[in-house]
Amino acid sequence: MREVIVAATQMSCSDVVSENIVKAEKLIREAAIKGAQIILVQELFQNLYFCQVQVEEYFKLAKTLEDDAAIHHFKKLAIELQVVLPISFFERKNNAFYNAVAVIDADGEYLGTYRKTHIPDGPGYCEKFYFTPGDSGIKVFKTKVATIGIGICWDQWFPETARALTLQGAEILLYPTAIGTEPSKPEYDSKDHWQRVMQGHSAANIIPIIASNRVGAEKIEDSEITFYGSSFITNAIGEKIAELGRTEEGVITSTFDLDQIAELRSFWGFFRDRRPSMYSSLLTKDGE
Repeated sequence: MREVIVAATQMSCSDVVSENIVKAEKLIREAAIKGAQIILVQELFQNLYFCQVQVEEYFKLAKTLEDDAAIHHFKKLAIELQVVLPISFFERKNNAFYNAVAVIDADGEYLGTYRKTHIPDGPGYCEKFYFTPGDSGIKVFKTKVATIGIGICWDQWFPETARALTLQGAEILLYPTAIGTEPSKPEYDSKDHWQRVMQGHSAANIIPIIASNRVGAEKIEDSEITFYGSSFITNAIGEKIAELGRTEEGVITSTFDLDQIAELRSFWGFFRDRRPSMYSSLLTKDGE
């Protein structure tokens, strides 16, 4: 038996970086008190979701890995609490800008960075203006607690991401997120769809999923999004076993036996019966 306790946090954000770091630390500490060993904080939590609009000034928010204050702050916290912390940040590397997650192990070791693969572009979610498509590859991180796979927000809608991570040995999938209302379609509510697509990834790969979203209304210039929270954790067959509300800030945790899940995955034979040579159409844009 190899048990691990995971947590998702959920919070609103302001335009003051230091306040957001303090709030995230408070929730991380709360999760650690509950026994969590891997704690997920939402996407781009250091500031408001600036991608609502295209403003060149916001490029100044990007930091190199070495210069990002939150990375250094949470590295110290990881050492103190002995927890794994995937930390979302707006990364600058020379002339490239990435939506990235730095993975800090439970001893404070930096294990690497994942750069968001799929970059959305639409009203209120103008990420292609800011972010270079990720070049890190879809990869897993072997932490002291478990082997984890990370996808960032829009990545979570693509089954290829979840399958590739599980193929590489991921035992848990984590999705830091920023999603809410659609400025161009304010009557549309994607919350259930958002959850179900990840529940499907969980069931198809026999793997737990942790999703962390933000809450609150954020207005930037003439655009406004109300983020609907609903952060959640699934068991290995896609059932939601913990969930936060649409407006509350807080922490949820769940415990998993990774050895038991591995046995269940082997029993089902999904990976035994895969036929990679038959999936060539997946390597194309149009299926031909």
